[in-house]
Amino acid sequence: MNETWFTGLLDDAAVFPPGSMPLPEAIDAHARHRAAPYADLVGPLVLPAAALAEPVELPALDVVITLPEGPSHLLPALARAAGLPVRVRAVEVAVPEEMTPGRLFAELERALETVGELPVFVEIPRDGRRHALIAACQGPRFRAKFRTGGLTAEMHPGEGELAEAIFATVKAGVSFKATAGLHHAVRNTDPDTGFEQHGFLNLLAAVDAALSGADERTLAGILAERDGAALVHRLTAAGPRRARQVRSRFLSFGTCSIAEPVSELAELGLVPLSYVGEGALR
Repeated sequence: MNETWFTGLLDDAAVFPPGSMPLPEAIDAHARHRAAPYADLVGPLVLPAAALAEPVELPALDVVITLPEGPSHLLPALARAAGLPVRVRAVEVAVPEEMTPGRLFAELERALETVGELPVFVEIPRDGRRHALIAACQGPRFRAKFRTGGLTAEMHPGEGELAEAIFATVKAGVSFKATAGLHHAVRNTDPDTGFEQHGFLNLLAAVDAALSGADERTLAGILAERDGAALVHRLTAAGPRRARQVRSRFLSFGTCSIAEPVSELAELGLVPLSYVGEGALR
């Protein structure tokens, strides 16, 4: 299968729950991933802005900075990053509860006047501001970010809610990333927690369908699909051009484990088995 589907799909979020890897260990693990046979599948190391102030020597590496407290912390975080050897590839900004879409983007535009074309992912909240924020994320700079899970059952959006989000972003021509909850390739029920977890192959297939004009109900059905072979067949049947189109919308997802998604892709025959051979994924 054309690996365009998976190039750069896995943002390394090892320091975030539930993995919560200490920063020095996460840096070492990221270096191993970047030197592994599956390196092309791995994106930047995702770090909270607070990590930039930790007494840890950061090497030269690509990072994405998350700003959970909103846009007011953007410039201080970038100033700290400027004094480090890291290369900031993007920032992710949460939207405070009281902030309107208009105020958010006004603050972001002011803050970004002097930083060039740095991509900004706006974390879309699950409230009435959702559609206005998605609509405002058009253009080369702003992208959307969706939470697809978390540490409680309530943090996992249902198929209908996620289908609505995917439908809206594709219709608006907005690119997006996902984070949290995508622990497996295929839709599943976690045996330990009972949480209903989305699969990242389901998301790829749903974006593919949305680009073909499918409605929200159809997308919800694809997100609910638990047959991995059916999802593999759907993606395998699409050519490289379609893979590029889908990936231009669904850019990546944050995962606290790189090993799990790579191993599952290999088990499904979507990447070489050598990716999980001796020396890989350690």
